[in-house]
Amino acid sequence: MTSRSSSLDAVVAEVEARAGAGLARPGVAADAIDGIVPGIVAQPPTPVALATTLAWATETGRTVVVRGGGTKLGWGASPGSVDLLLSTTAMNAVVEHRHGDLTATVQAGATLAETNAVLSRHRQWLPLDPPWSDRATIGGIVAANDSGPRRQRHGTPRDLIIGMTLARADGLMAKTGGIVVKNVAGYDLARLLTGSFGCLGVILTATFKLAPLSEASRTVSVAFPASARCGPLVADLLAHASTPSALELATPPATMLIRFESVEAVAVEQAEHAATLARDHGGTPVVLTGEDETAAWRGHDARVFDREGTILKLTIMPADLSSTLAWLDDVATARQLDYVVTGRAGLGVLFVGLHGVVSEQATFVTALRERLPVGRGSATIQRADPELKALVDVWGPVGDGLRIMQEVKRRFDPTGTLNPGRGPGGL
Repeated sequence: MTSRSSSLDAVVAEVEARAGAGLARPGVAADAIDGIVPGIVAQPPTPVALATTLAWATETGRTVVVRGGGTKLGWGASPGSVDLLLSTTAMNAVVEHRHGDLTATVQAGATLAETNAVLSRHRQWLPLDPPWSDRATIGGIVAANDSGPRRQRHGTPRDLIIGMTLARADGLMAKTGGIVVKNVAGYDLARLLTGSFGCLGVILTATFKLAPLSEASRTVSVAFPASARCGPLVADLLAHASTPSALELATPPATMLIRFESVEAVAVEQAEHAATLARDHGGTPVVLTGEDETAAWRGHDARVFDREGTILKLTIMPADLSSTLAWLDDVATARQLDYVVTGRAGLGVLFVGLHGVVSEQATFVTALRERLPVGRGSATIQRADPELKALVDVWGPVGDGLRIMQEVKRRFDPTGTLNPGRGPGGL
């Protein structure tokens, strides 16, 4: 037995003496974050055990990264070191489903797919559809404010969350918000923690407002001769008071998926209207339902998220959609980068998958950010090799809010225990 393994075994024993037997082990290569293997991995079975473990880490000066399903573990800057990887996956229950109020409280380690399977017994769901819902956990989705195509209609986790329990870095557990949609509970810490990327506290449970499951769904798949046609169709759809639950584009080749979910008659009527508008804009529409519709959406998600390489998240003004797509094509081609784009056409939230020489990718990201001054848009790196992260800041310019963010971090986590250096602006 090496001295390192002996030392780690001693630390594991120390954690378990404090928080409970059988919850910790030494880290292994499969736990690595950007090649950094954590010292130990702990999987507390209860919120109290998690809070106790977190308090131990803070008291002993150890850094902590929280992991759910691991789908977002590569987000953020590469860690300098990880003393403790804190897993939430043993806490995976739907605590309470108040179907009469359309709200539910869910533990952080439950996957979105598991959660919606329980909620569907009463014909309800948590209307979020980020990638890999079978692995993505509630805590990770909330911490990253992650969403998917149905953001067009239902919004992000920050729009749906109404309450939360969390563990502070010092191990103190706190509750914020309520269990019904209309509640007055002081400062809205739940929304502050949503999108905080694990820098302020560890989410234990989250309470959401839900949506009823729709009776019917139709998706209009539109092929275009050029991506420049997408923007005008989006504007025309919204101007005609269409209410799609998803309004997605992909390029190259230029395609759109427009989804309507409602009662059967409304879904059919709106899909036919969208198909007519698509033809007016030079597109070739096909209305999909059933297995064909499911397959189309599965393929759409896979275009960026299921292939290897860099992923950028790009936010722009919706009016800049066509010019941005043209710019991406011109610059990626000039840099000899293979690329694909998908995203929320009606909201200006795009995901760019890149393949190519790392130095050319770095130049591409830098030029893209220069094109998007703070307040007009942003480009963040969601997934990349450590080599690219070493060349380009993951988050890009944060703007005037950085000082406030740093002060909030100091108040919540004065010892810098949680996800140090990996949040926006190096939080």
